[in-house]
Amino acid sequence: MTDDLDPDDKDPLPGSVRRHRERREHWRREGERPMGRNLALIGALGWLVIVPTLAGLFAGRWLDERAGGGIFWTAALLVAGVALGGWLAWNRIEQER
Repeated sequence: MTDDLDPDDKDPLPGSVRRHRERREHWRREGERPMGRNLALIGALGWLVIVPTLAGLFAGRWLDERAGGGIFWTAALLVAGVALGGWLAWNRIEQER
């Protein structure tokens, strides 16, 4: 029953070898990314996560003070800020690939 499968479907090695070869050729053409660019990316990722998180935190605290107690809005907007920051960071990493 599995004899009619394509050999590439059973063995992931050819695809892995092809990707490794493509990466090596890309590295030979482009070279390694500069350290400054890597550090800038790390800093940008940090800001992309921290800014929406803090904005959600402060907006939630403000709404909770206006609503009269509790931490409902603070918790909800904090989670929303972390989710938004994670999504923004993910998109930034995908752009760098």
